[in-house]
Amino acid sequence: MSAHPVTHLVTSGTFSLDGGTWDVDNNVWLVGDDREVLVIDAAHDADAIAAAVGDRRLTAIVCTHAHDDHIDAAAELADRTGAPILLHPDDMVLWRMTYPDREPDGALADGDELTVAGTTLRVLHTPGHSPGAVCLYAPDLGTVFTGDTLFNGGPGATGRSYSDFGVIIDSIRDRLLPLPPDTVVRTGHGDTTTIGDEAPHLGEWISRGH
Repeated sequence: MSAHPVTHLVTSGTFSLDGGTWDVDNNVWLVGDDREVLVIDAAHDADAIAAAVGDRRLTAIVCTHAHDDHIDAAAELADRTGAPILLHPDDMVLWRMTYPDREPDGALADGDELTVAGTTLRVLHTPGHSPGAVCLYAPDLGTVFTGDTLFNGGPGATGRSYSDFGVIIDSIRDRLLPLPPDTVVRTGHGDTTTIGDEAPHLGEWISRGH
């Protein structure tokens, strides 16, 4: 019997930006089957992620954005597995804070489709939390992986460098809220939610943000 197409692990480490450092727990998502798998956000612990991949072929390491807590295990995991690291180029300024001497292996663009084990993930460019933030929508699985763009309870943080509240609200309103209401939102931190649970709160987020 095949494994569930989506598996989840939580890794712990730190997030640093603008001179501050915070302890964080990150969600790492794996999409695939018994033979091949894709990792979304290689955070903190390459050993734990490699163990979750097991003997499957790792087809790609996809970065929803380049804050250090989402990419700090990506290079080691790529070196161990040969999998390419994929990132939207608008986040290169953040990427270079962690990896000044290494480039990602490939660029993500809005509308790209990544296929793993027969599942298609559509890249949605959703700037705001960072310039190159993306979400990955898997219509066949009824789920969207939102990184730090949309959480259970509201939009991702926009109080630090390279982020913008108005832009993240536009991204959520235009790219995410039109998805089917029962779409499961799998986030970069914390609990899952659904588009239908979050959509009614857009107005209060906007009023809270201004």
